[in-house]
Amino acid sequence: MQSGAIGLRYRGIRPGYAVLHVATGGLIGIFAFTALITLASLAVGLLPTVIGAVVCAFLLVGFNTGLAALHRSRMRAFLGLHIVAPTPPNRHGWAGLLQVLTRAAFWKSLTYNAIVGLVLFILATVLLAFLAIGVILATGTVTPLPVPMPPLWPDQGHSPVATVTGFALAVGAILLVPYVARAVAYGDGLVAVALLGRTSTDELAEQVVHLAQTRTDTVDAADAERRRIERDLHDGTQQRLTALAMNLGVARATLPDLSPPAQAALEQAHAEAKAALVELRGIVRGLHPAVLDDRGLDAALSGLAARSPVPVSLDVHVPGRLPRPVEAVAYFVVSEALTNVVKHSGASRAQVVARVDGGTLRLRIVDDGAGGADDSRGTGLTGLRQRVASVDGTLTVESPLGGPTVLEAWIPCGS
Repeated sequence: MQSGAIGLRYRGIRPGYAVLHVATGGLIGIFAFTALITLASLAVGLLPTVIGAVVCAFLLVGFNTGLAALHRSRMRAFLGLHIVAPTPPNRHGWAGLLQVLTRAAFWKSLTYNAIVGLVLFILATVLLAFLAIGVILATGTVTPLPVPMPPLWPDQGHSPVATVTGFALAVGAILLVPYVARAVAYGDGLVAVALLGRTSTDELAEQVVHLAQTRTDTVDAADAERRRIERDLHDGTQQRLTALAMNLGVARATLPDLSPPAQAALEQAHAEAKAALVELRGIVRGLHPAVLDDRGLDAALSGLAARSPVPVSLDVHVPGRLPRPVEAVAYFVVSEALTNVVKHSGASRAQVVARVDGGTLRLRIVDDGAGGADDSRGTGLTGLRQRVASVDGTLTVESPLGGPTVLEAWIPCGS
């Protein structure tokens, strides 16, 4: 609302446009007042019939919305004031009608269209009267006035004093009209910004929606980039490294007459190639495992448990497929948690529980290790919290010294 008020400057309003603004506002105002009062009265009077009241309510809402749009266009055309319309209802039919009637924006616009419109009509009539008086006084200096005048005009307006005085008053009245109209237009613009524009609540709600959409797009873009890197590594680098390891293995088997140093170097190169291949496969799985796309979260978590050096018991009950960002975040939470178990906890076993309850995925990872997990110790908990927060989730860790460590994450499943 503040931006609209700042954009409206009194000296920036042209007097001629101000007159047109007030005149059109008055014409629209008296018509709007009559129509809105009639529709509102009919809606109240037909309440016992229900259907008649609903029809009148729909007509009232539709007519009021159209009038508000017309006034915003008038502000833009004559005052250069751009007023952003309130956010429209996101429902239709009976539910949409109830939503509109319970919003402050509707009642504020109704107040402007009916009450302020009537006030504009009265002010426009007064300005028209001033203009008419000025014209009458101006013409009265050269022709007899059609109405009796005070003794200041002893000769029916043909004395020098009457002529000069009448002409001065006529010019004053005519010149006063545009400047009074400009003041009225300025006040009307301020009231319109307050009653026809978006409220701070609407603006905040729109910003929240925009930020949520932006964050979702960012998460999707990052996920798509991880998928691309995973495909490139899997289909390119990994295949070349596999071929290299195979060639080195073939060389070892087919070249037995090499000198001992050469044979040792070949064996070492073969071992390094295989180790690099294993490491690369781990990196590929860490970026985005193909099984997560192909078979879902249950199968992907089973793969994590099978590869873990620490025995892991799984208890996964996830009906159907979840949204891709949710599955990806859940997979990485469990993957990082199990990595921490192996590297830092000294645990002999771990348990992973995954449940969907009330539209929220709940993950619980427990180990019987030494405990004492702390964000400042570089165990990856900060990154986990950030990743879970990227999809509006929360993560908690309980890790007293001596264990056990319990990590829980709640991830909304709404797409």
